[in-house]
Amino acid sequence: MNQPTRRTRQTAIRLFAQEYMDADLPEEGAGEYDPSFVITKLGAKVNRALVGGVIDRVERREAESGSFYTAHLRDPTGTHRFEVASFQPELHADIEEILNRFENGDRFLMLLVGRARWFETEDGGVYTSFRAEEFSIVDKDLYTHWLVETSEATLRRLDAYEASMESDLTPAALASAGVPSDLVDGMILARGHYGEFDTENYRVGVLQSFSMATGSDVIIETSSPQPTLEQAAESTEEATAEPPTPTGDVSEVLLEAIRMKDDGGGVDYDTLVHAAVMAGHSREDAEDGIDNLRDIEGSIIEPRFSFFRLTPE
Repeated sequence: MNQPTRRTRQTAIRLFAQEYMDADLPEEGAGEYDPSFVITKLGAKVNRALVGGVIDRVERREAESGSFYTAHLRDPTGTHRFEVASFQPELHADIEEILNRFENGDRFLMLLVGRARWFETEDGGVYTSFRAEEFSIVDKDLYTHWLVETSEATLRRLDAYEASMESDLTPAALASAGVPSDLVDGMILARGHYGEFDTENYRVGVLQSFSMATGSDVIIETSSPQPTLEQAAESTEEATAEPPTPTGDVSEVLLEAIRMKDDGGGVDYDTLVHAAVMAGHSREDAEDGIDNLRDIEGSIIEPRFSFFRLTPE
């Protein structure tokens, strides 16, 4: 009697948001039980990942199949997007609790194990997210531990990438160059698809994460400064500096941002909120404006989770 094929559970890779957001190389499993992956620029083959950050957005949505949830986790390098599907009722009570706390103004740290997902547009763009498998609210100490582990894992991939630059793209040559065996396959795929690129942004992300984990006073300038662990864990009040006077209606600011920035794949949620904030509007007004344009006025569409385009005429 033939034994049924069993699917091997993939290891949850420690991964920062920037590395995953930059990835646009999916690898479909060849057989029914073969896993699929997203290949990052640093050669990580991501089927499952352990990610973390400050909860930054949670929404419940309705579809014919039932309720599902979309959310954001912000780490020191960017934003992870994840979903709890309608066919995951075992997670709905927990995500409802997260949603209620978020809507009441609470901001907290979370860790999440998710399975890699991607969406490919008609013009070939690839956008990544996760489907949640499990998640929990964590304290500062546990999040610090995740920051350190993920920084070390990222540095390991960075070192492997640098070693691969002086090597032929064959398993034997990469192994001889010092690329760890678990990264060889992914490195061959990544180098063949992405080519050579500047790794400085990834190294800065690691420095930001180590700085946050150690409580360092070193300030690394970025376009989107991250909250300290104390701010995230204790939900301290924001500074009371006088906000700039809003320029223009928030809806017009959002629509103009899409007109200017949409290169065919849509404009992501964070970019739109940032544009509105820079024009003097509050984050809450920006979020309400996006919802109004999408759900009431119908001026924009969301072809893929958290990416927006003008509604075709």
